Amino acid sequence: MKRLNTILHGLLLVAALAGGPALAQAFPSKPIRLIVGYPPGGGIDFAARVVQAPLQDALKQSLVIDYRPGAGGTIAAAELTRANADGYTLLVANTGPFAIAPYLQAKMPYDPVKQFTYIGQISQGSYIAVTRADHPARDLRDFIGWAKANAGKANFASGGAGTSTHLNGELMNAATGLALTHVPYKGSAPAIAELLGGQTQVMIDAGSALLPMIRAGKLRALAVTGARRDPQLPDVPSVRELGLGAMESVGFQGLVGPAGIPKDVVAVLSTALARALDTPDVRAKFAGVGAEVSPLGADAFGAFVRAENEKWATLIRTRKLQLD
Repeated sequence: MKRLNTILHGLLLVAALAGGPALAQAFPSKPIRLIVGYPPGGGIDFAARVVQAPLQDALKQSLVIDYRPGAGGTIAAAELTRANADGYTLLVANTGPFAIAPYLQAKMPYDPVKQFTYIGQISQGSYIAVTRADHPARDLRDFIGWAKANAGKANFASGGAGTSTHLNGELMNAATGLALTHVPYKGSAPAIAELLGGQTQVMIDAGSALLPMIRAGKLRALAVTGARRDPQLPDVPSVRELGLGAMESVGFQGLVGPAGIPKDVVAVLSTALARALDTPDVRAKFAGVGAEVSPLGADAFGAFVRAENEKWATLIRTRKLQLD
């Protein structure tokens, strides 16, 4: 019996060696599902579409975009936590569901730090503080002075409770001592419409939403929230220049998967993403919407997201914010 077991073991070893290349094909060996947690046409869809083709070229495999909109991106993020950790299900992450929204709920739907594998950052972009073009304020410090002189009459618009536009308004209140009332809308478009109509006085949102109205002369840019000026708005000061450094914030987009993806698969995906982003065409497309390609690798991107979680979670606790 012992001799028979030895023979069988040897035969199995020979078979495994012979079939090794077929059994252990190089990743990826089939199409990759790329989840977008928002409807087509928005900023996250834009990022997914821009990187789709060059990432397919780098991986030599198809990426199939799968829309799973709802609840500010948290439905898609929660779904990702239940996916197989094999690198074949990924998601385009952004600030709201990966640094803000979970902390606004009485029971966190997922842990944005522990339940995901961070693969690489795609872009970062400043937010822009805007008001109507006919407002007397010329920059954000002017607006703050006006708001203090008109206490109780000023408010800020957002694209919805728990969004980055909401939290940026709360950050402005905390950093400046203002007490502007939050007026939430169902998305950036209706919020901008109400701002133009005079129902609200200020809004802080991404360039992809605001730049068209700024360029059309309907909105006035008061400041950008990044550490330096936006090349799309060279005459608009940063909050740091205005002495409002506590208002600094950026929005991020990146590639994530469920927790537990093997390190060698993460390395393949991270390297491919960096290659996809390293083209003038991709950089130009992001620059056109006020974003900057920022290809952080897996470790650096993970560290950045952890820091963003600490920042926004602290603000949420301090201001006692919670979604209904």
